[in-house]
Amino acid sequence: MKEVELTITNPTGLHTRPGTEFVQLAKKFQSDVTIRKGDKEANAKSLIKMMKIGISCNDAISLIVSGDDEQEAIDALTDYIVNLKE
Repeated sequence: MKEVELTITNPTGLHTRPGTEFVQLAKKFQSDVTIRKGDKEANAKSLIKMMKIGISCNDAISLIVSGDDEQEAIDALTDYIVNLKE
């Protein structure tokens, strides 16, 4: 299992368009991907579940990835979040 803590810097947060792109990226990996904000967490391969936790600009989140390709997945997903600019 790999876990990384990140801060959302995109001014509009992880709303529908970037959320959709994030979910599509997460689905490319076999590993389970969970996103956590505070005491709420969701399957990051489900846009609806992810949107329910409401990820906004300056929110601290954790990505938790577990599976055979966890390192590749966490690297790609972290890169997406860090470089997300609208």
